[in-house]
Amino acid sequence: MKMKVFKFDVDEAFAKQHNEMLRDSRRLLVSGLLLGGLLLIAGILVAVFVQPIWSITVGLGLGLFGIMMAIVGVAGSRKVGTAQQLYDRYPLAPAVIAKVNERDMVIMALVNSATDPNAEPRPALALRTVSNIPGLEHKKKGAQIPVAAVTGRLQRNSSGPDTWAQISPMPIAWGTPDPEVVRVARTSIPHEQWAKLQKNIERLEDVQKTRMDLLHLD
Repeated sequence: MKMKVFKFDVDEAFAKQHNEMLRDSRRLLVSGLLLGGLLLIAGILVAVFVQPIWSITVGLGLGLFGIMMAIVGVAGSRKVGTAQQLYDRYPLAPAVIAKVNERDMVIMALVNSATDPNAEPRPALALRTVSNIPGLEHKKKGAQIPVAAVTGRLQRNSSGPDTWAQISPMPIAWGTPDPEVVRVARTSIPHEQWAKLQKNIERLEDVQKTRMDLLHLD
C-alpha cells in the first residue's frame, strides 16, 4: 500500500476560498493573536492600576502568557504553509463519503500510518468532517474522493515502529477548480486500495470511537 505524492498546480486563490484546513489555520492565527493581545492588555492594566505589590507579578504573568499565545498562533499558522506546500508534502490517498449529514459530511480515507514511507505500510482509516467539496455532484455515501493524507501528531511505540497518531484527509478538489485534475488523481489510486476502503466503510463508528479519528487495521 505504497502511497505517493500527487503533483499538480494548486490554484492558491481557489484553495484559500475552499480549503477548510487552511481556513482552520487562519482561525488559529486570529484566535492566537486576539487572545494574546487581550491577555497582554489585561496584564498591563493589572500591573498599572491594581495597588498590591503582587499585581506586578500577576500582570507580568498575564503579559508573558499573552505573548506566548500569540507566538503559538503564528507558529501554528506558519507550520501549515501554503496550499501548494501542503499538497506537495503529503501522499495521495483514497477517501469516500462515509456519512452525509444535513450541513456537512464525514469522509473516510485509507491511509498509511507508518512514519517511514519506505517501511512496511501500516494501513489505517482516518476521518474528517467537511462542509463542502467543490465539483462533487452527488453527496452520497460511497462517493470516491481523492485526498492528500496530512499527518499530524506522532505516536512513539516501544514495541514496534513509530506511527502517526493523527492523519487528516484533505480533498484534492480543495486545491483546484479543474475536474480533470481530480479525475486523474482518482484514477491514479490503485483499484485494490479503493476496494479495501469500500470494504471498511461500515466501520465509521469504530473510527469515531478512537481518540484521533484514526483506526489502525493491523
